[in-house]
Amino acid sequence: MKKLAVLLAVVAAAIVVWGVLRKSRPPAVGFAHVQRQTLVSTLPTNGKVEPYEWRPVRAETAGLLSSLSVREGELVAEGVALAEISDPTRATDLAAAQARVDEAHAHLSALEQGGRPAELTEIDNNLARARFDLEKERKDHAALQRLLEKQAATAREVEEEADKVRQSQIEIEGLEKRRKALVGTADVDAARARLADAQAALDAVRAHAAASVLRAPLTGQVYGLTLRPGAYLAAGDLLANVGRLDRVRVRVYVDEPLLGRVAPGEPVTITWEALPGRRWSGTVEKMPAAIQPLGSRQVGEVVTAIDNPGRELIPGTNVDAEIRTGVAEGALVIPKESLHHDSAGDWVFRLEGDHVAHCPVKTGNSTVTQVQVTAGLAEGDAVALPTDVPLADGVKVKPGQ
Repeated sequence: MKKLAVLLAVVAAAIVVWGVLRKSRPPAVGFAHVQRQTLVSTLPTNGKVEPYEWRPVRAETAGLLSSLSVREGELVAEGVALAEISDPTRATDLAAAQARVDEAHAHLSALEQGGRPAELTEIDNNLARARFDLEKERKDHAALQRLLEKQAATAREVEEEADKVRQSQIEIEGLEKRRKALVGTADVDAARARLADAQAALDAVRAHAAASVLRAPLTGQVYGLTLRPGAYLAAGDLLANVGRLDRVRVRVYVDEPLLGRVAPGEPVTITWEALPGRRWSGTVEKMPAAIQPLGSRQVGEVVTAIDNPGRELIPGTNVDAEIRTGVAEGALVIPKESLHHDSAGDWVFRLEGDHVAHCPVKTGNSTVTQVQVTAGLAEGDAVALPTDVPLADGVKVKPGQ
């Protein structure tokens, strides 16, 4: 029994000694060396796609959508008919307006010819008869004068025939005056005004009928089309949009503290989860004019212009964006996870001999995994990587991989 107790005591003492020795051994810490390389600084974020140029197609008149000649995503030319809105009263209104124009035109034509056809015909017939009678009476009067010279007729008979000639002349003069007075200048002007009014009314009805045909306002792609034939549209209702999609705008949401890194003209790369492996390129086109909330973020909307030759990016798509904010040639680079930050600024744990030292640094460009150091470190310096062992200035360590 004594031997067992002695054995247990020896084992316990060995464990205590081993623990003390282990506790006093410096912790193993991983380090990364400062390297010089070209650092491409990027700013990852997200955004939403919209057409580079677009216009809405809205109903200008109310009615039922009687025909639809395009599909969602179809490429159309400017002026092409997209749809038609039916209105049962349109044909009746058009026929009535055309009839009023025809009537006004006929009335004007009659006045320009001297009057209404029936009145002109009556006057012309009376003139023809009166001229015929005048010619006959002149012949009779001449014959009686010859007979009077031969004393075969009396002077009274000659005078009576002369009175008939004068009466026919008076009748002809009266008919000619009546014919001239049948239509005045004011009548013709009034008829022309009535024709112009009727034509304006007809043009208005035609314009209303033309508005029932909805046409593409520009050459582009149809999107946002949700209606089907038979749907009712009020004036101003949206049928669809037509936009240019071979080049799109992406509104990229950049967090307020990072906006200072972005400038117009910087390269932008767009990716979309729906098409993995595809990338679209463009540039920053316009900086934000204001900061606005986006969920829990405060962001500025940076407008980018992106080439979309295959038209795969469609309006409303949520995409990922990466803005290349700078390129640093021969930059001193460390892993981003080795960098610490407090109220005094950025710093790292630098390996000095067998211990680490608190080392303030200044940083420049960065990527998702790396950051440029512009002051505080030299090429080849070793900086501590994250570890489960608490570190402090002057703590001894055992450098690991």
